[in-house]
Amino acid sequence: MKSVFKHVIGSILAFEARILIARKKPKIIAVTGNVGKTSTKDAIYTAILGHSRARKSEKSYNSDIGVPLTILGLPNAWNSPIGWLHNIFEGLFIALFTCEYPEWLVLEMGVDRPGDMKRLARLVPPDIAVLTRFPDVPVHVEYFDSPEAVIQEKMELVRALRKDGVVVYNNDDENIRTALQNIPQQTIGYARSTSSPYMGTSERVTYENGQPSGTSLTLTHGTEAEPVTIIGSLGSHFTYAASAAAAVAGLLGISLHDAAAALSTHVSPPGRMRLIPGVNDTTLIDDTYNASPLAMEQAIDTLAGVHGAKRRIAVLGDMLELGRFSVKEHDHMGRHLALKVDALMTVGVRARGIASAAREAGMKDTKILEVSTAEEAAEGLSHLVKAGDVILVKGSQSIRMERIVKALMAEPKRAPELLVRQDTMWRSR
Repeated sequence: MKSVFKHVIGSILAFEARILIARKKPKIIAVTGNVGKTSTKDAIYTAILGHSRARKSEKSYNSDIGVPLTILGLPNAWNSPIGWLHNIFEGLFIALFTCEYPEWLVLEMGVDRPGDMKRLARLVPPDIAVLTRFPDVPVHVEYFDSPEAVIQEKMELVRALRKDGVVVYNNDDENIRTALQNIPQQTIGYARSTSSPYMGTSERVTYENGQPSGTSLTLTHGTEAEPVTIIGSLGSHFTYAASAAAAVAGLLGISLHDAAAALSTHVSPPGRMRLIPGVNDTTLIDDTYNASPLAMEQAIDTLAGVHGAKRRIAVLGDMLELGRFSVKEHDHMGRHLALKVDALMTVGVRARGIASAAREAGMKDTKILEVSTAEEAAEGLSHLVKAGDVILVKGSQSIRMERIVKALMAEPKRAPELLVRQDTMWRSR
């Protein structure tokens, strides 16, 4: 019954969104991939906002309901039938009568199952399609026949591109380069390591009073080079996001200088490698929004690269929706981190594979702790962390790893401002 209700609501909202798109004819920037969609979408919005009237997807509204909500400018009504009825009537009024509307929509588009992207792309054919990463083992792969099938589903967005549209793509990603062969539209690459029109280079962690404080990098386009420093977030994900944002900004006629200046004011979304002060003078790296093998591997490498930490502690939860790749990928993660971190805590049944593989790869058993739930992890860590520790917390959203971060925050009252899944509906789950 719930799925039928969701389908009906989604269909009505999509119909209203089509009316509004037909009336106001905004330009569409659509972002997809298996890693980095929200960070890239938010960075693009930051880069273009001062030059164009724009609207972005809120949070990670990237589904067949989330995208119409963004187009219509409506909130998520969660489990409230009255709230959804209000949205339907409000959406119809907006679709038929609204006057002021953004010139550009920056939309995040995700897929869970076959057919998802085709429906979204049919709703809003993009003027600019942005591709982030297509890893060998993507999240949601359990619902598809193969990783290649996930890529083909994502590529429905490119196939829906308008004739004069442009693809902005991650040129470091071999799977993306392969998928883009024989695409007739214009393509513009961005990268960290592969020579590309737009690049993010010289990435490094910045420090304040001996503690990590953010990330600095240099954006380049041809002979131009502009510095960017983002406070409060670590990791290569921002370098990629900033490079993609600069490329999109360039298509809109925004200079690299202006894009870099805007990006230096950017605040990364919650749960994406955010730096949060912890109890006992510790530093938390909050990467709790979700987890996939590539993103977890990158987060571990970022933790390992932090200088001056007393201990580098990885708190890792299950990676879900990996299907038949689950055992292999958890095992890989344990071997990858064994010699890179000083201590490991795993949360959940699947994550025990990380602990087992770390032991086999040489990590001492005394440095490993395994628990079943986020609540157990929070309780155990509250007694273990020491001044100077840097603690990475990451896992799939169903494991609720943000609860660990909240328990370890120096200012837990700021959780609604800083953490993911702090809405009333999420907190009740």
